[in-house]
Amino acid sequence: MLSIVRKSFRPILALFVATTVAALVPASDAAAQSKRAAIVIDANTGKTLYSSNADAPRYPASLTKMMTLYMTFEAMTAGKISKDTRVPFSKFAAAKPPTKLGVRPGGSITVESAILSLVTKSANDSAAALGELLGGSETNFARMMTTKARKLGMSSTTFRNASGLPDGAQKTTARDMATLGIALREHYPKYYSYFSTRSFAFGKSRMANHNRLLGQVAGVDGIKTGYTRASGFNLVTSVKSGDRKLVAVVMGGTSGAERNNTMKKLIATYLPKASTRSGGALVAARKIEAQDPAVASLVETKREKAAP
Repeated sequence: MLSIVRKSFRPILALFVATTVAALVPASDAAAQSKRAAIVIDANTGKTLYSSNADAPRYPASLTKMMTLYMTFEAMTAGKISKDTRVPFSKFAAAKPPTKLGVRPGGSITVESAILSLVTKSANDSAAALGELLGGSETNFARMMTTKARKLGMSSTTFRNASGLPDGAQKTTARDMATLGIALREHYPKYYSYFSTRSFAFGKSRMANHNRLLGQVAGVDGIKTGYTRASGFNLVTSVKSGDRKLVAVVMGGTSGAERNNTMKKLIATYLPKASTRSGGALVAARKIEAQDPAVASLVETKREKAAP
């Protein structure tokens, strides 16, 4: 009798297991799809050549550092800081989780070293330290970043920190990140070449750029990678080949390799379709604003304290 019951139960158990697995797989796929977004913009004309969930809210992860660098380049252009200005590391900045440079509280590095550490290693401690130097506090700097985003036309972006470390309120879209990528090249060509840095020597270490497309895909000259568990694998890429220029964004990749392969396919498909004629600036260049006197004073104080 027991044997009959067991035989009768096996088909039911098999059906239950199969149904459960089938239910779980689509849910997993749906979770992965909910992070995905992509866009390809002709950087000569501003025309959208490809778009997928480009206006859906996404987590920027370390793409956030693109705006931290934009603000840094703005301050350098205005003469508020130079590449040799010292960036002090507070306990708050030094305590940021990896990836990081590992500068101890009270230590400092130059602005140029901070820039290179963001471009290559994506150092969270350097991002926070730059935020404190330029904004007085990282919280205030994040407000400045959000204000700047609005002025650049990034209407769906809100920043809460300078690094991209997880924060549920820090959101953006693929389209906004493409706008920022274009603005960096257009507004700060003098400093844009930092994004093509392959490696950065700091102390006894040499840090390779996380952007593996540099040197792999002809014409790629930056810009930034990003990853958190919530965001998936993100990448903003700038490409220039002859007179054709693209800025492309891939967000929510399931791995770095999958994200990179997706980007390669987008570049191969849409670069030949890009225009060879420039239509002029695509992102309005704003007049550099006068800095809050209190912030300017704080920057000068931090500079004096960090002097070697």
